[in-house]
Amino acid sequence: MPKTRVILELGSGNDLHGSDYTKAALRAVQDALHHSSLSFIRAMKVDKSKLDVEVTVGVQRPEQVDVETVKKALPIGNVTVKAVKGGLDVPDPEGNDPAVIASAAIAVRIEVA
Repeated sequence: MPKTRVILELGSGNDLHGSDYTKAALRAVQDALHHSSLSFIRAMKVDKSKLDVEVTVGVQRPEQVDVETVKKALPIGNVTVKAVKGGLDVPDPEGNDPAVIASAAIAVRIEVA
């Protein structure tokens, strides 16, 4: 049976100095997580191991995101993480130290009878 998306949460994060795409991605994921309270899991006695958690992070250089590090930031579920082209690099012409902005989308899917 296909699983149904029961929540979609969005977040943004940045790394102002150092151009660390993983750091920006982690901050975006944390921002999304802090917007959510999945109280239905407890209320409906959903088995946490049956949750599919799909994380998509958008940054200008997706190949520089350590997806395993991002995956470890999610507290429950069967987590998958993918990094895609997105976000924004804000140039710093004086210091050659661009600010990196990441966007994150976290989708949670469960089986619905």
